[in-house]
Amino acid sequence: MAGVTDLSFRCLCKEQGAALVCTEMVSAKGLYYNSKNTRQLMEIADMEHPAALQFFGEDPEIMSKMAKWVEEDPFDILDINMGCPVPKVVNNNEGSALMKNPKRIEEIVAAITREIKKPVTVKIRKGFYENENTAVEAAKAAEAGGAAAIAVHGRTREQYYSGKADWAVIKQVKEAVAIPVIGNGDVTSPETAKKMLEETGCDAVMIGRAALGNPWLFAQVNTFLEHGTILEKPSLQAVVAMILLHYDMVRSHKGDNIAVREMRKHIGWYTGGYPHSAHLRSVINQQERYEDVLRILMLYEKNCTEGTYPAF
Repeated sequence: MAGVTDLSFRCLCKEQGAALVCTEMVSAKGLYYNSKNTRQLMEIADMEHPAALQFFGEDPEIMSKMAKWVEEDPFDILDINMGCPVPKVVNNNEGSALMKNPKRIEEIVAAITREIKKPVTVKIRKGFYENENTAVEAAKAAEAGGAAAIAVHGRTREQYYSGKADWAVIKQVKEAVAIPVIGNGDVTSPETAKKMLEETGCDAVMIGRAALGNPWLFAQVNTFLEHGTILEKPSLQAVVAMILLHYDMVRSHKGDNIAVREMRKHIGWYTGGYPHSAHLRSVINQQERYEDVLRILMLYEKNCTEGTYPAF
């Protein structure tokens, strides 16, 4: 998820039990033209393994050249995103635009798998247009190109993230290909993770937006699948402690100026559903210094523990 799954957030998810983490999307063209910001997206910490480097693009030659160029980087899997729905990606015939062109999917995957030895995986959607289902065709094309696994999001590009994910299409892909299939879409709890595995027969479950402000979800899913028990929702004190840990990691990696801006959205996600979180967000979003954010968070925790309305 662009702007979210940076090194700091991935490490927190890994600590909570995520089996595989994935970088933000890296543009093959950005690498080709030596974009300054692209290289930072590719940093992977020792504790993250196994970790996937997420590529996107539409030119098989450029993508294979860049894959070869970075193959010695410390990623374990090269993941090709053919599901991103945002206009600036789709308008360049990248991301989910490739769902309209299965032949191109096979060409891209084949070009990359010929160049590198590391496993290549592919993320697709149900289709491009709202009422179509081209996932099986796209998955077969990726498999023919040499993909090691397929992740399937049960929505079309035109749906973005609205409506209900169609898990039936995940099952259809699972039955159509011989490689592992990863299910994605509407897994928001331990119960829905188990339900997807049972209903679709998929080999693994991918969790995306449900992890925003909730890295504990991975531990909750693992515990439920292994033991059938539900872990309690973290206390407000645990949430604030996680925010501060997350904040310190972003500060260390990107510096105070970037951290104070990037953590605003994370604090909103972490505290959603807790007392007076809307008021907290409105105040945090106005802060420009780490010291002020820290003071407000400590006061918020104290006031909520005491049952008083927080005045910052």
